Parts: sequence; structure tokens; C-alpha cells
Amino acid sequence: DGRFAGKVAVVTGAGNGIGRGSAERLAADGARVVVVDINGDAARSVAASLPGEAIAVTADVSDEGQVDAYIDAAVGAFGHVDFHHLNAGIFGTFAKLPDLPSDEFDRVMAVNVRGQFLGLRAAFRQYRAQAAGARGDRRNGGAIVITASIASLTGSADLLPYQTSKHASLGLMRGAAMYGGPLGIRVNAVAPGIVPTDLFAAAATTAGGKNDMVRRASTTPLRRAGTPADIGSVAAFLMSEDAAYMTGQVVSVDGGATFVNAVRPSGGAGAWDAAAVDAAMYTDSWNWSGER
Repeated sequence: DGRFAGKVAVVTGAGNGIGRGSAERLAADGARVVVVDINGDAARSVAASLPGEAIAVTADVSDEGQVDAYIDAAVGAFGHVDFHHLNAGIFGTFAKLPDLPSDEFDRVMAVNVRGQFLGLRAAFRQYRAQAAGARGDRRNGGAIVITASIASLTGSADLLPYQTSKHASLGLMRGAAMYGGPLGIRVNAVAPGIVPTDLFAAAATTAGGKNDMVRRASTTPLRRAGTPADIGSVAAFLMSEDAAYMTGQVVSVDGGATFVNAVRPSGGAGAWDAAAVDAAMYTDSWNWSGER
């Protein structure tokens, strides 16, 4: 039972974090879920925990053959696919711009951009195959959600590969939405703010990593960090008929962080020491004195 009864959803990066939250919400609403993750044990654990039918698929989303394989697995198990949540991603490195290795930039782009492109292409190919075999309305294609980020909409001096990749996510989403619209295929994006998950676990002791997420989120208008369930509920809404007239949109789920006017008192204007921030960013490589 539920609003997604009879529907099939593929969720990438669903072994933990936001992907798991999405898979859990879709399953709770009645969908059969294909849990895709590069960590096969994590994928199997999530699939086994869901209340309805689910399968786990181990796949690297940056690999063309493995993306095709997770679609094949979904169709083999359930016969068709209705929804895709292209969520898998990595955060990359905190290296400063002059010291950023090009291979690290390429690695992040491969997963976060190439992976979403391959997922979009596979989704559209599957929708085309389903339309060709359908007897009814061939425009009733399906819905796709891409996980963007607060980093898709704002700038920072660190996490440059991640930030670049998440800006690119919106280009992919808008192009796919334009192509899919006349076919009845909706494509939208959800842009999470601070959500403490294992994505940043490798940077647990780095400023701007996982260790200070709760503190940083405490200054958003809602004064708290988000949860995977917060993001999963919005992703599920975007895939549902409640969003039937929405496509090409990015929905921020960030506690209000992106609308804050940082030069007004309520936005924290002047409440932090710019010299200290600059010294931490530039001292090592620029012999920073702080003088202007």
C-alpha cells in the first residue's frame, strides 16, 4: 500500500546517508526499491532492512557497463523502472587551489558528473524502451531526481572539485528536463545543506568536514543540521504526482542557509574574524601577514 504501490525506484549511493534515507522513504510509500551502491555489503544491508520488495546491486556509477548492469538488474527483478534518484557522489579533497592535484579533480568529476550523466542516459534509454512496448500513453515516462547540493548554488574557497561537480549537476538536470518534458518525463534536483553522513567521515577532523557540521548548521535559520530523512522526503515528493507540474527545478533543503543575507546583523554580519579565516586559508603557502 502507499502512493508508490506498484512503482519501482532505483536509488544510487543508497548504502548509507541521503541515499539510504531516500530508499527508506520510497519503500515506506510502497515502492519496490533497487538499492545501488559501490559498497555491496552496505547495499545488501539496506535492501534487507526495507519494508517492501528490494534488491541490492553493487555498482560504480562512473563505469558505463556497471550503470547499464544496475538498470538490467532492476528490470530483471521488477519488469520496469518508474523512478530514478541519482544520488551517488564523493566529496573529494580539501586541498587549496594551487595545490589541487588534477587527478583528484578528475576523480570527483568522474563520480559526481559522469556518474549522473550515465544514470540520466540509462534512465532515458529505459523509459524509451518502456514507451515502445506500452499500449497506453507513451508520454507517461517517469520521474528522475538528481542530488545537487548547497554547493550547487553558492561558492566557497575549499572543496573546489565537489563544488564544480555540483554546479554541473544542475546543467545536467536542466538539459534532461528540457528533453524529457515533451515525453512526460520530469527531472528535478534536491539541494541538501548540512547533513552529517558518512560522505564526510574521511574528513572527520578537518574544519569544514564532519566534525563541525552540527556547529556550522546551528547558525542556519532553522538552527539545526538536516537528516537523511529530511532529504528523502523531498526527493520522494519530487517523484510523486504531487509534483506533477514540476520539472527543471532545484529545491533547497538546507535549513534556510542559502537565503541568508550574510551582510545583515541577523545573518551574522561581522560576527566572525575575517583575519583569522584568511590566516587559516593562506598562511602555509602565501606567508600571509593579514595586511591590506
